[in-house]
Amino acid sequence: MRPHRKKRLAIIAFIALSMSAAAGLTMFALSQNINMFYSPTQIANGEVANDLHFRIGGMVKAGSVEKSQDSLKVNFVTTDFVNDVPIQYEGILPDLFREGQGVVAEGALSAQGIFVATKVLAKHDENYMSPEVKAAMEAAGASPQNHSGLSEQ
Repeated sequence: MRPHRKKRLAIIAFIALSMSAAAGLTMFALSQNINMFYSPTQIANGEVANDLHFRIGGMVKAGSVEKSQDSLKVNFVTTDFVNDVPIQYEGILPDLFREGQGVVAEGALSAQGIFVATKVLAKHDENYMSPEVKAAMEAAGASPQNHSGLSEQ
C-alpha cells in the first residue's frame, strides 16, 4: 500500500472512531434525561423497579393530603380510580394542587412502595388533564369523567 493511501485510511479511521465516540456519548447523556411515565395501576402491577426515576400521574385522592405543621413535607395519594399510590414530597406545592385534581409527580419508588417525589406538577385549569394521565386512566379502565366531572379540552 502506498504511503498516501495509508495516511488517507488512517484519517478515515480516526474520523469514524471520533464520530462513533461522539454518538455514544450523546446517547448516554440523553438516556440520563429520559423520564418514563407510569400510572398507579402499572406501579401496583409491579412494572416499575424501585430505583428507577420516573413520572407518575393521576388524581389526588380526596381526603388523602396530610401536610406537616413544622416542615414542607406533604403526604398524599394519587389514584387512577383502580389503584392508589402514596406519594411523599418535601417542598412547595404548586398553587393549583388540591384534592380531586390531576397531578404529575417526578421521583422514585422506595422499597416500602411509597413514591418519593422530587417535583410535583399540577394541571393548569379545571378542564385540562395531562394527556399521559388521561391515557393511563383510560388504559386502567377508569374514565376521568365518571369520577371528577373533568372533560377533555
